[in-house]
Parts: sequence; structure tokens; C-alpha cells
Amino acid sequence: MSSPDPITQLRAAKPAASPELRERVRALAARTPEPRRTPFLARLSLRRTVLVADTNVHEMPTPEELADIATQAAEVARRLGYEPRVAMLANSSFGTHTHERPSTVRDAVRILDERKVDFEYDGEMAADVALNRETMALYPFCRLTDTANVLIMPAIHAASISTKLLRVLGGSTLIGPLLVGLKRPVQIVPMTATVSDLVNMAALAAYNLYR
Repeated sequence: MSSPDPITQLRAAKPAASPELRERVRALAARTPEPRRTPFLARLSLRRTVLVADTNVHEMPTPEELADIATQAAEVARRLGYEPRVAMLANSSFGTHTHERPSTVRDAVRILDERKVDFEYDGEMAADVALNRETMALYPFCRLTDTANVLIMPAIHAASISTKLLRVLGGSTLIGPLLVGLKRPVQIVPMTATVSDLVNMAALAAYNLYR
């Protein structure tokens, strides 16, 4: 399957992480016979395409949640025609800081190791390490074979801020948020959605990214 071209800019749900939205997502998840985590993904294109998670649901994910988010994001990347290279992001790279969030990300990487998942991943690492070949080369032990195309953020605020910055300052195209992990396809659009927004999100729901 060839890599799809960017569709059109879809506005992120506002407010990005409202309690009402999270409660609706949890209610939907509770109706799923085999509950799975429900991250949102934003797909950005600026010379390349990356997936970013979780931009809307989990405020401060646990190591287990981060591992689940990474696994689902990798599944969505494959559905979109990309072989996932997952970077578990933090404000440090491979143990340079011992603060709580980097440690949480490192624990998530260990969980992925234990699960023996079938996609490339590594971390924790800073965003420039994940996205720049020259910077990544400074860490020869990094397990990614090329720059990352799936970015797992350590917390919701980091994901929300970074995706909006990229869209406004970098001219990126944002597609999403994309809700995955439920038994049936569900997508959420903001009240300000255009007709094109509704059509594109309906198409994504019909395509069913997590089949």
C-alpha cells in the first residue's frame, strides 16, 4: 500500500482535553468487550509524515498506558501504509535525566521489550534525536533504523503544544484527532468542523483504522 497524500487540515477538538471528551471516550471504552486504550493521533506532514500520540485523552500516562499507546499507534501507521519506527519521547535521551517522566518512559520501553512487539521502537529520547539522522547517529546504540515516523509523547500537554506549534509555525497539515481502540469506528469532530472536515473524518471512520 503506497503512502497516502495529505488530505486536508482538520482542526483538533477544542478544548483538546476537556473532561467531557475524556468521559465520553471512557464510556465508549466501557462498552467494548475487550477494553483497549483509546489514544488520539494527529498526523502531520511537512516533507514527511509522522503520527503523534496521545494528543487528547491520557493526561499523564503510566508506563503500561504508554506501551499500549505505542502499540496502537504502530498498528495505525501500518494501516496507513507506513512501517512504524516508534520513538518514545521525553526531555532526555537514554538516561541523561532521572526525573519522573523520563523514568516513566524508560519503564514503558522495558514493557515493550517484555511484550516482544513486532515493530521498531526505542527511548527514551529527545525529539531532535528521533527526527534528525545526524543527531541520532550520536547514539549508535539506538535501535531505530531511521528517523521515527511515530512519536509517543510523555504527557498530553507535550503532545498538544508540539502539534499546534508545528501546524502554525512549520506549515504542517494536521489530520485528526483520530480516535482508535474501540470495538466500532468512532471519530469526534469539533463544532467548528467544515463540510470537508466531516467528510474526511467520516471516511476515516468508514476505513476503520484499527480493524
